[in-house]
Amino acid sequence: MSTTAIILIVVAVIVVLAAVALVARRQRARQLDQKRVEASEHREQADTRGRKAEQARLASEEQADRARKEQAAAEEHRQQAREIDPDVDE
Repeated sequence: MSTTAIILIVVAVIVVLAAVALVARRQRARQLDQKRVEASEHREQADTRGRKAEQARLASEEQADRARKEQAAAEEHRQQAREIDPDVDE
């Protein structure tokens, strides 16, 4: 083989390797972008679910507060009934 042929082959191999490296780098960048988008979607879903959970927690606390007030009112009525009822021994 002549020196020129060897140099051309080496240059061709270097160009092919550079092209493969460039394609691999672009593919990796695309994959990273896809993962970023997916992570962003997961964060949005987590934020949405977190807000819903917080709303549910607040609603349940309000409901529990109303239930405690109703129980207190019921107990107050029971106490009044005991005080008024002539058949209840104290």
